[in-house]
Amino acid sequence: MTEFPWLTITILFPIAAALFIPFIPDKDGKTVRWYALIIGLIDFALIVYAFLMGYDLSNPGLQLVDSYSWIPQINLNWSVGADGLSMPLILLTGFITTLAIMAAWPVTFKPKLFYFLMLAMYGGQIAVFAVQDMLLFFLVWELELVPVYMILSIWGGKKRLYAATKFILYTAGSSLFILIAALAMAFYGDTFTFDMRAIAAKEFPFNLEILLYGAFLFAYAVKLPIFPFHTWLPDAHGEATAPAHMLLAGILLKMGGYALLRMNAGMLPNAHAVLAPALVILGVVNIIYAALTSFAQRNLKRKIAYSSISHMGFVLIGLASFTDIGVSGAMLQMISHGLIGASLFFMVGCTYDRTHTLMLDEMGGVGQKMKKVFAMWTTCSMASLALPGMSGFVAEIMVFIGIATSDAYSSSFKILVVFLAAVGVILTPIYLLSMLREMLYGPENKQLVKKEVLVDAEPREVFIIACLLIPIIGIGLYPKIVTQIYDATTTELTALMRNSAPSLTHNTALAFKQSPSIPNKGLN
Repeated sequence: MTEFPWLTITILFPIAAALFIPFIPDKDGKTVRWYALIIGLIDFALIVYAFLMGYDLSNPGLQLVDSYSWIPQINLNWSVGADGLSMPLILLTGFITTLAIMAAWPVTFKPKLFYFLMLAMYGGQIAVFAVQDMLLFFLVWELELVPVYMILSIWGGKKRLYAATKFILYTAGSSLFILIAALAMAFYGDTFTFDMRAIAAKEFPFNLEILLYGAFLFAYAVKLPIFPFHTWLPDAHGEATAPAHMLLAGILLKMGGYALLRMNAGMLPNAHAVLAPALVILGVVNIIYAALTSFAQRNLKRKIAYSSISHMGFVLIGLASFTDIGVSGAMLQMISHGLIGASLFFMVGCTYDRTHTLMLDEMGGVGQKMKKVFAMWTTCSMASLALPGMSGFVAEIMVFIGIATSDAYSSSFKILVVFLAAVGVILTPIYLLSMLREMLYGPENKQLVKKEVLVDAEPREVFIIACLLIPIIGIGLYPKIVTQIYDATTTELTALMRNSAPSLTHNTALAFKQSPSIPNKGLN
């Protein structure tokens, strides 16, 4: 079972299936959309089967490993595997992408090209989380950007070319730092290798490690995104369609968080020990700045986009907490936000399809005409504002406990961080509830109702939201459903980070308390 190339198949199957789309006889897109959905469901079923049958929850190391020599002249190997950092996100990718294909049902313009790009992106996204070769990681990171760019530029709004160009310039330009750092790590030392486990075992000089950490941080700061490299995201969301929204919020942002855990913390723990306080500060800035900016947004898409940026700040704080519960909370926040962000942006698409406006000033009282849409909007918003009993609450409280109980920082620093992050948590329900009040409650916009036919949610839309809410509520009530997948790996990662912190106490302005030092061997 474990020797079967499950991950390779789940990556290549949707890409290969996409190649047959041009030959499918179809005029109105109805056949090709069913074909894409069936392929998505099959691939997701393969992911779930491989996880259930071949993944050991107690094993912190790589599993389901496939490794083949691809281009030996440059030492490039097709090497994929899954551990606690990647397996939950691979499952999330299959789930969200399959629902995004179903959300794309109304697409009638160039449907063959659209679903070709969706399936190609399906395989590319899984590859980002699965590959274990640094050069291959850079290649799939770059290739995955192409379908997103094309979906934005062809099926986006009025300013789609501007948004798509800004997206590709920010994300592709910053990813060059991944290549530079990967080459430096591969060539350093006596052995030349792109294998992540071999690179993690290398001992880099401290100054070089700081430079490598900075290069990776810049690249992933754009993707996560971290202030001030976030400006591409509101523009991209402002012009995207519902399926693109779901993929951007549900999966693409998680690539930045995953890479920070895998490479910055796992492969460069000595530099992480020094620069972790900066991540905490950036996380707090993300939470406060994006929450306040969301207040000022009158465009529904941009309001939710800034909300996403705010929530991703908790990932940075948890990652830099040096505690098991904090790092676990960062992982859970990525998974939780993937589900919640996808649900909110799908609801944005549903609302726009009916009202043909994104401006809150032009809405009002639409909940009176669309009772199902009203219920779905309210429930998804409750999840986003971290209502107890939903996944967002569990993830954020874990991050709070992680940073508050950390012995890596001074008490005054922890109190300040917790206070400021708590302010962000308080701001979130204010701007979300005010959004619901303007959109769903209040006096009815007579011109809107007269101009547009406000039809309530159809069964397909209710089904998609139900599929997203089931895990959101399930995780909120019983987090172990997800945390047991990655606990073994994050515990090992936390131990690695803690072992690297004490020896660098004198190099950082925020002093770490002393504890026994263990040599760094990398996260395997």
